[in-house]
Amino acid sequence: MALVVDLLIIAVALATSLLITVPISGALVRLRANYNPKGLQLDDEGGPLPYTGPQLTSFFGMLLRVKRLEGWAGLYKGLMPHLITAVIMTTFSFLFYDSSGPRHHGMANPPRAGLFGVLMYSIFWMVITLPAMVISYRSVTTPYKLPYFSPRYSLRILLTPTERRKPWLLYRTPGLLPAQTIAVLYGALGLRTLRHFVLPGYRPGADLPESFTPLRFGLYFIVVIVSTAILCPLEVIATKLAIQRNHASAELNSVLQEEEGDAEETMEYAGAEEDVIGLRHERDPYTGLIDCAKRIAQEEGPTALFRAWWVTMLACIATAFSV
Repeated sequence: MALVVDLLIIAVALATSLLITVPISGALVRLRANYNPKGLQLDDEGGPLPYTGPQLTSFFGMLLRVKRLEGWAGLYKGLMPHLITAVIMTTFSFLFYDSSGPRHHGMANPPRAGLFGVLMYSIFWMVITLPAMVISYRSVTTPYKLPYFSPRYSLRILLTPTERRKPWLLYRTPGLLPAQTIAVLYGALGLRTLRHFVLPGYRPGADLPESFTPLRFGLYFIVVIVSTAILCPLEVIATKLAIQRNHASAELNSVLQEEEGDAEETMEYAGAEEDVIGLRHERDPYTGLIDCAKRIAQEEGPTALFRAWWVTMLACIATAFSV
């Protein structure tokens, strides 16, 4: 009976979490994925071609734009990938760590465990969430309506024929796995390990240990804030790379592959005549983590690497000071 009650509590908490976080996560992904070049683009003949896509740089502006163009359904795009990932991670935590699951949505925040347990959880989290992140981010940024209970149809829209034949290519998306690895190791291991050295014995809500001093706490808090400058660009880069599809050949784009027999009848949202976000052309892909960072800074400006930095900062604080 107690187990049933625990499962019901977890289910209610999970549903409530998804109800709140999916629209927020969707707006965040769109904001960071939006291609917003500062200069003029060149056409095939080398002439200037002004960019006419959305110029939004505000998180709440993006949230309102999604609601205006795609309605409530648009705000909850990506719900099923979020749900499946959350169920898998919650089950894993419940069975192996005696925990209700990851405490902060969207980040590798292991349950309380030793260094080896934290490392294993972080690796498992990254292996499971990388393809889920790719599918989720693409489902959020696609202009097409995706039914909740037709995964085969949705995957034909979100993945290229090459990716469907070789799903392991998602792990080989240029720069994506390194970006995720650095972020997971830094956030889940680096900050947590540093806290145990700087603030040994500190537990939120518990009595302060004798080793605790305001100076130690202040220094660690500064480290957490500064970590935003490391993790936010990685999250922006990972978002850009996750929506970059893998083709059999660099010269083939999605339209050409559809002409080979992959075309689907798709339905766009009512506001489809106006794109929610602008996307970079697939004929000119990023070739890796460093290349992506450089080209974002060159084409969209260095500030593009810090879009919604305050979200990352709040997540760093919540993760670093969790039990």
